Amino acid sequence: MNKIILNYILKNFLSKFLIVFIIIYFFGIILNLFEEIEFFKNENVSFVIPLIMTTIFIPSLLIKISPFIIFISSMLFIINIRNNQDLLILKVFGYSNLKIFFILAFTSFLIGWSLLFVFNPITSIMAKQYERTKATYSKDIDHLVTFNKNGLWIKENLNGSQRVITAKKPEGKKLIDITIFNLDNNSNLLSKITAKEANIEKKEWELSEVMVFKPDNDILLPEKIDVLKIQSIYNYEKINNLFKNFDTMSFIDILLNKKELSEKGYNNFFLNQSLHTMLTLPFFCFIMTAIASIFTLNTLKKSDNLKYTFLGLITCVVVFYFKDLSLALGQTSRMPLILSIWTPVLTLSFFIFIGLLQINEK
Repeated sequence: MNKIILNYILKNFLSKFLIVFIIIYFFGIILNLFEEIEFFKNENVSFVIPLIMTTIFIPSLLIKISPFIIFISSMLFIINIRNNQDLLILKVFGYSNLKIFFILAFTSFLIGWSLLFVFNPITSIMAKQYERTKATYSKDIDHLVTFNKNGLWIKENLNGSQRVITAKKPEGKKLIDITIFNLDNNSNLLSKITAKEANIEKKEWELSEVMVFKPDNDILLPEKIDVLKIQSIYNYEKINNLFKNFDTMSFIDILLNKKELSEKGYNNFFLNQSLHTMLTLPFFCFIMTAIASIFTLNTLKKSDNLKYTFLGLITCVVVFYFKDLSLALGQTSRMPLILSIWTPVLTLSFFIFIGLLQINEK
């Protein structure tokens, strides 16, 4: 009998989660589709391209808001079993409020880890494809900066010419082992510049230990220069800001290759931020289930769903704001970054512990 009841709880809870997930997914597609259509409005593409772009963009967003999807699913499930008297029957068979909560919360916890290890690698691939496609059609120069196994690559469109910059890696506010190709609009080489390093703190880059090669009758003639200054539309802050979004890297990539990524030039601060933010996901799923249980398991009486819908929305907004506020304190160095990421988890855990003690008595 216990196995039948457990299967009933899991089946109905997971079905609620799947329904809410699908509804929010399609709602997200509808909202984002307008943005993609606006982006492609001047391109000769069919409606299918914006639709595909939206389809592959939304999943990574859904993983980020999965704790709130879990929260809504938990509330819907508990309200449903309470209103149809199944909650009373469960209690008759020895299922206390606390036991029901732990079944739901542990399931939510496992869903969180599944999203990280199973679905996140898939969504990171989708995010990469999304960025590549956007870069193909984009006229915005910001899409022409990338990291790959060969280092950092930058392409600048200048007046009447182009510039391709490659560096082995960023190091602080400098680029190491930098090579610059200056090309005309027909991709003919105008000059090649190599430098040991370049200070990119400002948009006027300062290159040191420079060699300038200029073509002369199919021969590159070298010229040694101690210091050379060039103007760029990029500086350290602008390049750094382009790589704050780690959606294109999966949780497993960052977890296993964090040191290697840091050595390649990825900002260690944002690597830590991304890693620990993703690590909190299963715990937030657990916590949001706990909050939903505290709201809805405190009575056996039927209730107005509108009331709980409003309460749920307010709760999601408050938790989301609390997370963002705490993270902002870490990003501005007013508190340690890792502590700022985990503070909402620790704080909410304390309050739900008190709430769970209360519902266990009912």
